[in-house]
Amino acid sequence: MLFLRSLLYFLGSFFALIILVTIALILFFLPFKFRYAILSKWSMFCLWWLAFTLDIKLQVVGKKNIPSKPCVIVSNHQSTWETLGFQQIFPPQTWVLKQTLSWIPFFGWGLALLKPIVINRGEKLKALKTIIKQGEARLKRGIFVVIFPEGTRQPYKKLGRYQNGAIAIAKKASCDVIPVYHNAGLAWPKGSFIKHPGTITVIIGKPINIKEKSAKELTQNIRNWTQKQSEKF
Repeated sequence: MLFLRSLLYFLGSFFALIILVTIALILFFLPFKFRYAILSKWSMFCLWWLAFTLDIKLQVVGKKNIPSKPCVIVSNHQSTWETLGFQQIFPPQTWVLKQTLSWIPFFGWGLALLKPIVINRGEKLKALKTIIKQGEARLKRGIFVVIFPEGTRQPYKKLGRYQNGAIAIAKKASCDVIPVYHNAGLAWPKGSFIKHPGTITVIIGKPINIKEKSAKELTQNIRNWTQKQSEKF
């Protein structure tokens, strides 16, 4: 039964993606905010469709902690759900993507229209420089930057090593960082086609001033905060 419901979700979200990306490609010349407004409708549809087909709901704690000025969002990485759900929680944003993702028909094309920070993971030093440089540029344009410091998705309840890239961007751009924890891997596990009914909880921490401590110390503090939230679930 869950397989059929997951299949229904996939088909609905796929057709909606084709329609919206086609519209955005035709209107590619429009400014970022207009392209974002069009393409973010896909995430809005997906969240509604998840609730309808699989009874997956969303609960957000600490939404008042989101600053009005663009900042770096630092979140754990458990699921595909994050890039959908975050678009409906936070202001216009962009993400760090593997170069190969932008080649995927429709999905990758849509992402490419949203000014992602595209990197080649095989060139680590060059990738870090790209993340810092382009991250600062996006923030100056009023776009929030989402960073998953684990680098890759982790199984539910497991927290990987946090890298310092997010703090490096924030220090370069002189902006705050907000830590985020979610348990999306419970309903939409890493690499799984099958999804499970439940409530995805997103916890947004208070903005962190990055001037007070080193990048390494701040990164560890954020990971410790995230681990504490994880233990609550």
